[in-house]
Amino acid sequence: MTDTAPRARLALVTGASRGLGFAISAALGAQGWHVLAVARTSGGLEELDDRITAAGGSATLAPLDITDAAAMAHLAQSAGARWGGIDLWVHAAIHAAPLAPAGHIDTKDFDKSAACNIRATAGLIAVIEPLLRARGGTALFFDDPRGGEKFFGAYGATKAAQIALARSWQAEAAKVGPRVLIATPAAMPTATRARFFPGEDRTRLTDPAAEAARILALL
Repeated sequence: MTDTAPRARLALVTGASRGLGFAISAALGAQGWHVLAVARTSGGLEELDDRITAAGGSATLAPLDITDAAAMAHLAQSAGARWGGIDLWVHAAIHAAPLAPAGHIDTKDFDKSAACNIRATAGLIAVIEPLLRARGGTALFFDDPRGGEKFFGAYGATKAAQIALARSWQAEAAKVGPRVLIATPAAMPTATRARFFPGEDRTRLTDPAAEAARILALL
């Protein structure tokens, strides 16, 4: 980990190196949050740190894979020891398997999707929940209702399972916390979407920075 001095409010963003996760991290940093940014892509995290620092904010960079349960447990333990809790968890990490007919889904791609989108999410909820409760915090998930669409078998099924986990947690935590929010972002010109729709007119899509501002207003 590399870091600069923390601010009063702490946001953990998983999947912070690109797309909506990057945009939300940058916006939070500019608003005075200290951002604990997690992603596998070191270059993207360094770019994010530059953006946040230029806006007068601060970040701690954690170039980690969320499917590494031991690493995530250690991260949560370290965050608890250093900050005492987390005010906000934004879960933007996702594995998007290539589109394929249901009968031709590659087993390795499906396993990667399940490991990232389902199993890692369940593991993160377990280790982050106490940190959020310690500060009366909020968890934010992003729905992408592709389940049942043609060729979206691997992505749609595992993303739907992830949101099912989030909704169960939301119901269980309604009275005791933490607050769990689920947002459905507008279509944005992200790398993930480009893999799904390579030929579409990207000028018609919503800018991630604008979408980040809209979603953060929900908080």
